[in-house]
Amino acid sequence: MTTAVGRRSGADAASARRPVPVRVTWLVVAVLALALVAAASVAFGVRAVTWSDVVAGVTGSSDTLAEAAVLKRVPRTVLAMLVGVALGLAGAVMQGVTRNPLADPGILGVTTGASLAVVTGFAFFGLAAPTTVIWVAIAGAAASAVLVYAIGSLGRGGATPLKLALAGAATSAAFSSLISAVLLPRVDALTDFRFWQIGGVGGAAFPRIAQVLPFLVVGAAICVLTARGLNSLALGDDVAAGLGEHVTRTRVLAALGAILLCGAATAVAGPIGFVGLAVPHLCRLLVGVDHRWLLPFSAVVGAVLLTAADVLGRLVARPAEVDVGIVTAILGAPIFIWIVRRQKVRAL
Repeated sequence: MTTAVGRRSGADAASARRPVPVRVTWLVVAVLALALVAAASVAFGVRAVTWSDVVAGVTGSSDTLAEAAVLKRVPRTVLAMLVGVALGLAGAVMQGVTRNPLADPGILGVTTGASLAVVTGFAFFGLAAPTTVIWVAIAGAAASAVLVYAIGSLGRGGATPLKLALAGAATSAAFSSLISAVLLPRVDALTDFRFWQIGGVGGAAFPRIAQVLPFLVVGAAICVLTARGLNSLALGDDVAAGLGEHVTRTRVLAALGAILLCGAATAVAGPIGFVGLAVPHLCRLLVGVDHRWLLPFSAVVGAVLLTAADVLGRLVARPAEVDVGIVTAILGAPIFIWIVRRQKVRAL
């Protein structure tokens, strides 16, 4: 009978035989796609603009309403790309750390934990400083991740993919109820947080981006540096230890990077789901399972997906717009069903 390690070893071998030029080609295609959706994000929106308006707005002019609209779209586009990078990269790392094809910041309750921490901080402690909000969101994400892993590790067999997914779903539901309990008696807070809870990048501004950027850079760097260790973990803890990998250290560092990314992204854009779930699966089909390629590719494709979803949300409901969190949920639900049917909740 073929063992899980054998299946993974075979997958790794197939990935290793995948020609490097093919991977480079797909990475170039992803970067070009990102450039195209970034240009579309600046050019298209609720207000129709001309090419001259786009050029003037990008260069900083706001003399007309159209130019001002374009100027406002620039930081929104940058934030959408950064949040997409964070969620795509965090999803790939979480799936690698847990060897769970259903691992995702939303499904595992990490973003909901960050949301609960932020909402509680605003409601009870009057948090106002943006940097403090980011730290609080990261702390909430970390606490939620530890809780889900602890619950999923109970019982025989330890933290299996199914138990982690169920623990994450239950934790996310409980935290969502607590968020509602905190907000419902506070009408003013409910109004302020209603749109933030959906998830969106409409309130982007460069000072806000500058405050969250260091957290995203550090989180991304930690994740990328653990790529080789994640390849070893994919073979199983015993095999990884036999290869000289410090399993616990690698898992903790990778999880720390993912938590930094999730917490910072949630603090600045609200809880946005399904990006971290769908993107790594698509990237594995294109570049294989080697995390040295998978992680940067997931970052770029995550930016493409979230920026494209934001553009789509602005176009489908003119003159209003649909928040990107709703668009990603609509796109991600069928992908989630496909993953469940295809993977049958097996380990990666």
